[in-house]
Amino acid sequence: MKINNILRLSSGQTFKLIIAIVISELAGIIGSVFTTPSIAGWYAGIVKPALNPPAWVFGPVWTTLFALMGIAAFLVWVSYAEASADKKKVIKVALILFGVQLVLNTLWSIIFFGLHNPGGALIEIVILWLAILATVIAFAKISKPAAWLLLPYILWVSFAMYLNYAIWALN
Repeated sequence: MKINNILRLSSGQTFKLIIAIVISELAGIIGSVFTTPSIAGWYAGIVKPALNPPAWVFGPVWTTLFALMGIAAFLVWVSYAEASADKKKVIKVALILFGVQLVLNTLWSIIFFGLHNPGGALIEIVILWLAILATVIAFAKISKPAAWLLLPYILWVSFAMYLNYAIWALN
């Protein structure tokens, strides 16, 4: 499915799009359960690098990124119905990778903000970044637009990796 056809969805496709976005946003909501309580306390008290954005930036950025991730997953998911048996296996692997990186994304928030462990989170974010890269590569084999929709996500996580490293080093 081409991204320009996204406005001409059947009711079943619309439902799948909503499900894909909601699942992605749920990862962010779960992560925020661990993040929000630490912002005014622990996070406010640690040394941060000069390039650290204000705290209010993170919510809108992550909400947008999770929506883009959901749309990307949807584009891969809807291609399953018309795929050959071999292609269906590729799609399943791609969606499993997507699920793995969503779990890893949530896990980072738990480690960094919930456990106040920037060192552990740094190791985890490297694994997350590799999982995102694997997902981008897998999605590109199925839907180029889906892969492109993940580009802002991997770029933001690259920046988050820098922030995570700097916070670990400074504290």
